Amino acid sequence: MTEAGSGPGAAVPRGLSRALTGVARGAWSVVAVPLVSILLALIVGSIVILVSQLITGRPVDLVLPLQAYAALLGGAIGGVDGPVRTLVAATPLAFGGLSVALAFRAGLFNIGAQGQFLLGALGAVWIGVLVRDQPAFIALPVALAAAMIAGAAWGFIPGFLKAVSGAHEVVTTIMLNYAAISVIAWAVSGPLDQPGSASPITDTVGNAELPLLIGRTGHAGILLAIGVVVLVYWFLFRTTRGFEIRTVGANPDAARYAGMHPRFIIVLTMSLAGALAGLAGASVLLGVTRYMTASFGTTVGFDSIAVALLGRSNPIGVVFAALLFGAMRAGAPLMQIQAGIPAELVDVLQATILLFLVANTVVRRALRLRGVQSGLETTPTITRTYGAETVAR
Repeated sequence: MTEAGSGPGAAVPRGLSRALTGVARGAWSVVAVPLVSILLALIVGSIVILVSQLITGRPVDLVLPLQAYAALLGGAIGGVDGPVRTLVAATPLAFGGLSVALAFRAGLFNIGAQGQFLLGALGAVWIGVLVRDQPAFIALPVALAAAMIAGAAWGFIPGFLKAVSGAHEVVTTIMLNYAAISVIAWAVSGPLDQPGSASPITDTVGNAELPLLIGRTGHAGILLAIGVVVLVYWFLFRTTRGFEIRTVGANPDAARYAGMHPRFIIVLTMSLAGALAGLAGASVLLGVTRYMTASFGTTVGFDSIAVALLGRSNPIGVVFAALLFGAMRAGAPLMQIQAGIPAELVDVLQATILLFLVANTVVRRALRLRGVQSGLETTPTITRTYGAETVAR
């Protein structure tokens, strides 16, 4: 007799079970650190809420953190407008996250996404104002192209300096972030300023604005972001140039030995990263504000670093990370109204997530997370640089 479970028919379910187990373990090894980082950040946020009650002399309400998170979630996905607000907030984060992730893949730490974001927004408004009366099918692509070119130019500078002199991109991009703020202040206060305005402000972009597709704020930049995510994924993992970028990031010496050109790849990658960050600026300028002030700016560029890390420098992961951070931004106002918790708690949560991601080794040892990936395999320049090697030959 054949024992139960030992016949030929039992091998298929058993093999399928093993395959599913293997897939589950593989998935857990990838998402464990990001998920644990998010959970720990929520715990830290709860402690901050409770401690703040003690400091302000209010009665301690142990349920308040749950009420705050419930309001945060409600503002992000509640009703018809909640998901739309989340998508709108996530759109520039997706572009910015792709910018930082692409640089990470090449072993570059693009701190300058903020400056590239600002220059992209400036390019979009400058050209958008010039073509504001043209048909939308002309004005919008031209404004988007201007944003990409401006962002790419701001990314080219640190890439070129890295390639020819070994100047570290972290230093040069931080300097360019401050320079971008000054450039915007000059442009809006000077050539773009509207005569007779009480304070420096540009004209609206007119027909160059991103059309609304969903609700009152859901603009076409959402669809553009989805398309760009697919394009970047295809570029990184399905093209020769994308393979070269990943190879240079993993080992520039081996890439050079294989006939690749690390200097060129550095310049190209930083320029492409700048173009993506420029699109982030364009999505905000053309889809949300539609004009610019001399103090224009957001935290999108810096938040993009956390998005790229949480998304493990993978375009698909960047989408989920951008949605999470976008949901936090979208739900913060309702949390402040209903629970009385300042919207700045979102900044605390995002910073804490980033802290636990960077300190993943400590987290894995403390929680005994065995067999999981750190999530920083594709971001080696956080802890090392190869500037000397790339310019040595």
